[in-house]
Amino acid sequence: MSEEAARCVGRDVCVSDPEPFKIVKNFKRPGKAFTAGKYKGRGTFEEDDKKGAYAAAGVGYACAEWGLYEAEAKGPSASAGAGLSLGSGARAMARAELASASASAGPLKAKVGLALDTGAGIGPRGLEVMFLGTGATIGPTTTISLFGNTVSLELW
Repeated sequence: MSEEAARCVGRDVCVSDPEPFKIVKNFKRPGKAFTAGKYKGRGTFEEDDKKGAYAAAGVGYACAEWGLYEAEAKGPSASAGAGLSLGSGARAMARAELASASASAGPLKAKVGLALDTGAGIGPRGLEVMFLGTGATIGPTTTISLFGNTVSLELW
């Protein structure tokens, strides 16, 4: 499970699916949950229209997903990655988190915690700029972040 946790954390820092694709893809997604204690890993991925490279390490990870709903909790972690996707564009990000918990239901997402994300992205989802956990995404995906606390609405 530690490799799967590192891949989830690493992939998240690289790319994300645009909301319409995610809703169609995940609408009938079966339930899945897993946890990991310590995890670390690095690698590359290539799936559908997404490519990326990442490195991630941390202590404590839990994830649950079912249909359009997802929840995730992380302990101290660090990750970095870069990715390219037709749906989300180009993105490079480094992230250091003390702890976080997030939940999403369809296009609405919220995350609480203490994180120092630094990086940028540009593509169909909009323009994203983050520095030390504070920043925003402006475009079809609108996000506001303050030291790792994030509220996001993906309109299309």
